[in-house]
Formats: sequence, C-alpha cells, structure tokens
Amino acid sequence: MTTRPSYSCALAPTADVVDKAKLAERLGYQRVWLFDSPALHGDIWVALARIASGTDRIGLATGVAVPSLRHPMVTASAIGSIHELAPDRLIVAVGTGYTARHAMGQKPIPWADTIRYIRQVRALLDGEVVEIDGRPCQMMQVPGFGPSRPMNVPLWVAASGPKGFTAARELDPPGVVMTSVPAESDRGWAECALLRFGTVMRAGEDHASPRVIEAAGPGYASIVHAVWQNTHNAVDALPGGKAWRTAIEAERSEDQRHLVVHQGHLSRLTERDRGVVTAAGPAILETGWTGEAASIAARFDEAGAAGVTEVVYVPAGPDIPGELEAFARAAES
Repeated sequence: MTTRPSYSCALAPTADVVDKAKLAERLGYQRVWLFDSPALHGDIWVALARIASGTDRIGLATGVAVPSLRHPMVTASAIGSIHELAPDRLIVAVGTGYTARHAMGQKPIPWADTIRYIRQVRALLDGEVVEIDGRPCQMMQVPGFGPSRPMNVPLWVAASGPKGFTAARELDPPGVVMTSVPAESDRGWAECALLRFGTVMRAGEDHASPRVIEAAGPGYASIVHAVWQNTHNAVDALPGGKAWRTAIEAERSEDQRHLVVHQGHLSRLTERDRGVVTAAGPAILETGWTGEAASIAARFDEAGAAGVTEVVYVPAGPDIPGELEAFARAAES
C-alpha cells in the first residue's frame, strides 16, 4: 500500500528564518531543511540553533551539509550542539556540494571523499576513535560540555546520478535526498526526501503573471545556472540565454563569473535572471511543481507511488509565508 508523503520545506539561513520556521510548524510541515551555501547566505548551524530554540516540535535538517566546508570534528560538534537543544529532531543530510562549491569556483567533492567524511562523522557521533588526516580523533567532551555518546542523529545522503546512488547503496543510510522522482532502479529506501521548487497557481494566473515569475522563476533560473556551469555557451540554446550569457561576460572576467551566476539560487530573481525567465514563457511552468492546487496534490500521490516519503518544498520569491501557506493547503487537499 502506497503511503502519501509528508511535506517539509527548505529555506535559506536568513535573519528571519525563525519566523518562517514557526509558521511552517503551525502549518503542519514535518521538517525545516536549511541550505548550506555560505557564499550565498548565512551559516546553516547558527540558523539551525536559532530554530531549535524558537520552535517546539518541527524537525530540523541540513539540506545539505557540504564536507569540504568543515572538519569532521567541527560538524560532529555542531550536530551535538543542535542535538542538545532539540533532541531527536535533527537529521543531517550530506552531499557533494554542487551549488555551494560552484559558487566558490570549485568542483563538487568526489564521492569517495564524501563517503569517507560521512563515515568519519558517524564514528565521532558514536563515540569511536577514527583516523582523520592521519591522526586518531575522538569526541572528548566530559559531562556538561557536550552530549553523551553515542548520539542517535541520522546521517542521510543526497544522492544523484549513478555514482551518487552507488555511494548511497554502499553507505546504506537511513534516508536519502533526491531532486527528482526516483526511477524504479533508484527506489527501495526506508526514507526518501524529494526536493521540489515551484508555486501553487491562483485563479487567472499564467506564466506571465508577475507573482508567478517571482515565485517560480528562481527554480527555472537554477536550471539555467546549471546549464552554464556544465558548458557556458550551451545556454545560448535557451530562450534569452545568449543575452543572459553576454551580460554575465560583460559584468565579470572569466575567472570571476561564478561569483554572479549563482546569486539568488532557488531563492530570489536577480535582474539578469529575470530577463531569461521572462523570455522562457510557459517553460517556467514545466520545471518543478508549478500548477493549481489539485495538480500539486496529484503529484504527491505520484511521488508516493515512486517511494518518496517526504516532499521538501523550496519556496521562493518575496512572499515566502504566502508560498508556505499555499503549498500546505495543496499538500493537505
């Protein structure tokens, strides 16, 4: 029997993130996931601590933590601090850092390194001695200076592509995070979270409606960013893509263009992105989950049939509370 997925949300660590998390809690969201892209917004662990202290029951999650940004001991200590504030509410998903790394001009972390990092953090949380950088390490906090070990905080994997799913199978985590509905060969996980951007359409709206452009546009723009990241001139095949690329090239030198391409990623449209989104026309409705409430509800059922247990909504635009409210109504319908 297929179980309908729960609904969660993914937010950027902003100054007002606690207010958004409180709203999500009132609306019945299962978890608040936070982005880990320090070049684009605030610190994920500071924001998680603030949410842990400012809410009562909603789950907390990293969406997703990036290995290269912190030593395994630093991550384990941060996990312990959140675990003390909000016992049994935290899960930590780890990935290779596609956006976070590209925004700093770096390639994602190799999967072999990601696997090793997850195993090191797991061992530290379990109270074990683990070799890191050629030397033995262990969490040594005495009572009153940190939580006791082992810490039962689940470590999930953000899996994508053949290498990602191979790594996830090797690690056998309690859960995985995906960015698309899993193919039949990629199913079978105890917990499977699906990240989805988009907006719930209101009566009379279409692709040209200003609200829809602002709310659904960042999701479409993120695809443009990814196309450019893989092959710069490939964006020329997209509507408005050549003008967008020309503007990027005029604004920054070749070695600095990554510093502007990913601005506003999945959160807010920049002026340069607004042009390519507007040129896309109806195509912005075809990426992510954008549609009337009934179509969003139907997609929940389709995702559940594919093994998804949790849909993680990524609201965007200037009215995040409104997006959260509309999506929750659609999810409950």
